[in-house]
Amino acid sequence: MLQVPGIETPPVLFQWLHEGLEPFLVQPEVFGCLRAKDVSCEEFQLLVAALDGIYPQLSVEEQRNLYSGIKYFLTQDGSGQSCYNETIPSLNSTSWFRNYLGSFLEHATVQDLQLFGDEATLQKFARDPVNMEMVGNLTLLRETAPYYTRLLTSAPALPLASLPDRFLCFLSPGAVGNLSREEILGVAQRLGRSCPWSRGMPTGRAPSSLAPQELQVASSLLRNLEDFSPAVLGALGQAALGLSVSWIQENIPEEQLEAALPALGSVRGWSPEQARAVVSKLLRSGYQILDGQSLAELGTLVGGLDSSTLRSLSPEVVLEAIQLPGFAQHLDTLPSALKRILVEKVSSRVGHPAELVKLIPNALASYIPKSLLVFEEEKPNVQDLNNKPWSREQAAMFFSDVVKAEPDFSRLSQSVLQGFTCAAASAVGAERSQELAKVMRKKKVKLGQDQLSCLLKMVTLHGIPKDLDSYPQDLLLFLSPSDYAATGNCSQFFINVGKANGDVLPREAPQRQQLLLEALECLRIPGTQINKENAEVLGWLVCDLGEEYIRSSGGSLLKDLSQCGSFLPEQEEAIRDVLSSGNTTFGPPAAWSAFTLSELSGLIPVLGPSILQQIPKKALTTWLRNFAWDSSLSREELATVVEELLPRRHKRESAGCPAGQEITDEVLNDDAMPLYYTPEELRACLGNSPLENHLSQFVTYPFTIPQLAVIKEHLKERYPNGYPENVLSNLGPFLTMFTPEEISTWNLSSVDLLDAFLKIQPQPSDSLASAAINRYMELGNALNATALGAIGTKYVCLLNATQLEAIHPPVLKMVSLDPSACSQETKNILYQKAKEAFSDQNHLPAYYELILPYLGGAPAADLKVLSKKDVNMNVTTFVTLRRDAVMPLTPREVQGLLGVNLPELARWQFQTPVRDWIVLQQQAELDKLHVGLTGGVQEGYINLVSPKFPALSSAPLGTVAMVFHLLPALLLSFLMVSILS
Repeated sequence: MLQVPGIETPPVLFQWLHEGLEPFLVQPEVFGCLRAKDVSCEEFQLLVAALDGIYPQLSVEEQRNLYSGIKYFLTQDGSGQSCYNETIPSLNSTSWFRNYLGSFLEHATVQDLQLFGDEATLQKFARDPVNMEMVGNLTLLRETAPYYTRLLTSAPALPLASLPDRFLCFLSPGAVGNLSREEILGVAQRLGRSCPWSRGMPTGRAPSSLAPQELQVASSLLRNLEDFSPAVLGALGQAALGLSVSWIQENIPEEQLEAALPALGSVRGWSPEQARAVVSKLLRSGYQILDGQSLAELGTLVGGLDSSTLRSLSPEVVLEAIQLPGFAQHLDTLPSALKRILVEKVSSRVGHPAELVKLIPNALASYIPKSLLVFEEEKPNVQDLNNKPWSREQAAMFFSDVVKAEPDFSRLSQSVLQGFTCAAASAVGAERSQELAKVMRKKKVKLGQDQLSCLLKMVTLHGIPKDLDSYPQDLLLFLSPSDYAATGNCSQFFINVGKANGDVLPREAPQRQQLLLEALECLRIPGTQINKENAEVLGWLVCDLGEEYIRSSGGSLLKDLSQCGSFLPEQEEAIRDVLSSGNTTFGPPAAWSAFTLSELSGLIPVLGPSILQQIPKKALTTWLRNFAWDSSLSREELATVVEELLPRRHKRESAGCPAGQEITDEVLNDDAMPLYYTPEELRACLGNSPLENHLSQFVTYPFTIPQLAVIKEHLKERYPNGYPENVLSNLGPFLTMFTPEEISTWNLSSVDLLDAFLKIQPQPSDSLASAAINRYMELGNALNATALGAIGTKYVCLLNATQLEAIHPPVLKMVSLDPSACSQETKNILYQKAKEAFSDQNHLPAYYELILPYLGGAPAADLKVLSKKDVNMNVTTFVTLRRDAVMPLTPREVQGLLGVNLPELARWQFQTPVRDWIVLQQQAELDKLHVGLTGGVQEGYINLVSPKFPALSSAPLGTVAMVFHLLPALLLSFLMVSILS
């Protein structure tokens, strides 16, 4: 062995690796030198044992590199079973994993294990007690854990009682057959206890405490149970999630469900279909919700109530329930429609904002209408406000009240601080605004672009502070390296910019483009090649690099680029060229593994068919089964991978579903289901399947477009007279297949159906949404608060004038709309209704935040009133106001509207409508603003406005002023001509 004194001791080894033989951490091939030095297997065991001792102290990258070196040593002779021989006493130990891999087994893929031995040998290793004890404390790779479990449970299978708890999470459904009642209950309890949230959930899926594979096992377990007494149901714990909807409906007596309600109501992660089945059966059996206690007893099953049942309850029942210990924690996963109803019930009985804030559970806080969070003369309780997860718009309602009264800003929560308003900052002054900004930095408060722009003005009102690092990093997005000079060098500036929230600035924003140019200049990058160190400094700015940088930098940018949300077409092409070349650390696509795909998951939407076809099918399948659900990829992006894995040639349709392809509850619980069926097989097998019982989960699976077309056809046959609420809310993947004409025939007879359809993810197109809204109103339904809440900002612009006029003004107090992107006619109508709705609050500072979204329809007279209220309007809002409302404003009134934002007006002075307003003003009055506005009327000049071209509120206002010579000169000339004549 290498002659290093004390090498077996962790401190010496740690120093040896990091100071003496660092190449072992960087170049795994260095381990090959050990073979060249005739290091024996016994000596290598000592090295692995020593490395295992320092394993927790190593970074993940160092762990991976050392594992690669260990694997290199064990496999370089290609024997397949290095350091193991049954006939040699010193090499016949089946504790091979412990001896030669130790904790580094966490980084072994299935392919790696198969290099270490054949199936029979690996089975011996897996079942070795020493190995089992070690592996029971490790976290194997997602793809490796099921394989290792199969080694333990394949014939001759180990008794499940002796299987480590961790491996229960990866059992196959077939491993739990032929168990006794006691064994089923024992495994069920261990399954629910040992497998909490074992994988992430893709967008749109309700959280569950069992992953699809575990749900399949639980379902297989419970299918063998015949006794569903309250005692048995109570003993199942989280494994009760394996109860299929059909099993609940057909096999569990109603009285036993009610008796087991305390246990079932504590199970987390019921699907909407399961909760609905249990609650419907309870209500049919005579269960009554007469008070808060009986509502709270539903626990996690409360989501199974339909909206009409919840709406029929008295506010007192709801008010009592939300105050009972434990009930509030079950509201997180409720559908948004049910949350809104609960808030409506509570707010109808609670008259004061402070009391409402105290009573409303956190899960419902974001559904409180903004107008109900205006405290007026009442003093807000800071601690109660701190404890709630507010939206930015909600927090803006009380932010001014809070900061004016709070001496210590550090007492304010992140949720409250995100409500920052310019008016509040102006009121407390520059010094207090700096204190506020520093607290925001410590609490990692995220602000919007307009908020940051205003905060920066207040922080730099008396010059740029020398301690910029004490302020939110996002402020740097609006500064340059020269502004940072007193704090640090340009490299430090861009390190901080790289850590800021780049999403604050749109990709096309000039400030964002300027930051990238300045960063490249600061780093003195020669040419277009970016190394790893420079990429770390750039941070999110890497996402804005042009295609020439991506190509020149080879694979060094790939990991950074995989974190970017989107790319320009030329960037995508460059990424494909780099990956196709094979000259990266990932190698050619044909050599990629599931782990490679996991590291590059953010780039999978960019790959395209040309690269996907080169990747081994096994790698794609393994990645899709074990890694895809932890990625941020959408269902549609995952479907492109499924398309590559399905057979190219479609089988001829058979008379029925192929043997073994029947679609059961277990199949429907499998998120890899799209891989198992061609469109033709789906058509043949869906007929008698319990699809409707799994729809909310099923529609998150990455089905291809041809597969989706078959499923849509099946649903249409199943519901010829229109879709019920639970189906409507799950039609997201099929939206592109519907036409407005189809939707205009649906029975959208209730606001709940409208809400279910409009809240589908991804949301319906404008044409489909318009058809749904029109159909809803054709059937005689009103645009009440619930309907407008369903329509929301996204679709409010689709309403016509007749529909808008039908809105009762007080309804706007209960919804949050922003019609700023709508037609001028829509903005005008809604402004007048909002003005009436909030008229009783127009004397309060919060009135501006309430009326702000509607100001695009405000007339000049109302803007003049606002100019006296210190509202500190953003210039981005000012330029979207009605032109005919802006033109009559005086410079002093514009100054009153903009407040601290007035200097920014100079940046807009050559763009409409600011330019149109400037040319109508006296230059002397503009000069009094001291912001550098030019182009106004000089003293002694007059503007004659032609009466032939009236400016309409909905039409662009052209410049109709004509500048004449000095009036005195004109009069003198006229007199001279008269005298001489």
